[in-house]
Amino acid sequence: MPGNSFGKLLRVTTFGESHGAAVGAVIDGVPAGLPLDSSDIQYELSFRRPGHHLVSPRREEDKVEILSGVFNGRTTGAPIAIIVRNTDVDSSYYEELKFTPRPGHADLPYIIRYGFENWDYRGGGRASGRETVARVAAGAIAKKLLAALDVWIAGCVRSIGDVEVADDVGFEDALHSRCSPVRSCSKKYEAAFISVIESAVREGDSYGAIVEVFVKNPPAGLGEPVFDKIKADLAKAIMSIPGAVGFEIGLGFRYARAKGSVVMDEIVIQNSRVGWRYNYSGGVLGGITTGEPIVMRCAFKPTSSIKKPQKTVDMRTLEERTIVVKGRHDPCIGVRAVAVVEAMTALVIADHAMRSGFLPLVKIPSDMVSTISSRWRWYRGVCMDMEESQ
Repeated sequence: MPGNSFGKLLRVTTFGESHGAAVGAVIDGVPAGLPLDSSDIQYELSFRRPGHHLVSPRREEDKVEILSGVFNGRTTGAPIAIIVRNTDVDSSYYEELKFTPRPGHADLPYIIRYGFENWDYRGGGRASGRETVARVAAGAIAKKLLAALDVWIAGCVRSIGDVEVADDVGFEDALHSRCSPVRSCSKKYEAAFISVIESAVREGDSYGAIVEVFVKNPPAGLGEPVFDKIKADLAKAIMSIPGAVGFEIGLGFRYARAKGSVVMDEIVIQNSRVGWRYNYSGGVLGGITTGEPIVMRCAFKPTSSIKKPQKTVDMRTLEERTIVVKGRHDPCIGVRAVAVVEAMTALVIADHAMRSGFLPLVKIPSDMVSTISSRWRWYRGVCMDMEESQ
């Protein structure tokens, strides 16, 4: 099955299925000397872990095991292999659905491509959102690498269903959203988001969401025209996430409804340097980063596994049937998807930073190691600092 690897100099391969023994990743290209232990990865995974009433009730500990590439708390330059074992698996629901592919899922396309006899029908198999555990684990390493450049990535939920944050929000709002159970871009919309999700749970239904992501302090000059534009790689990375159905950067689709004279972003002197007055382009022009903050949005569809009757076809008889999907599913996948979008963004930015010479390829200098460590302590303390100030 090709298509399991991503990146050029920083290359990630994920493996595992939803109801298999484990999911994991092999991350190749990480320079030697990066301070790293399992708690760094565990911290990032805590933001996509299931188990509370607003997300999937599947209770996975998501305990990280680093199998290779790290010794004495530092990366060695060898491939880093990480696994997270699946410990709360219940495949019994899916035995009932073995011959009836679920609407809105990858079931039927996988059957068409790989053959019914080769299809792992347990929880979506390889197509399940469970695969994203590996992405977040790899993204944690990319985030820590980017700390060397003081580059930070944070996302939040801009809308759930028809409830949308109307306020202007930025990186700090997104960073602080990790203290919110629904990752709301604005604290004052948190209760409304929770209400929408709880209504979906009561009705056995689901809602879609829009996730917004900010990249703070991106180096200017990332991106390789023509086909490896940074926006193209970001779009591919984010659109590869299960359930993602739309991507835009900067003003995005609002450009299509505007006059050029209205959205022309003038070049001006700001803070003693040349810059853009409004950053309408979201930090990217010509496929190359401008040095302005990168601003992106990703749309996620409503979870396809809902408890309402759905029409499908029995693959044994080719007769139409009505099914009700059981199991443990998110009423809004956008909430946990924030961590995944952040991770994929970090992997793209770190890969391009290495390709453009902003990050070392072989070994991290000792002064950079201490800088990474101090900045990472600040990053991991954000929620703790907020709780103490309230």
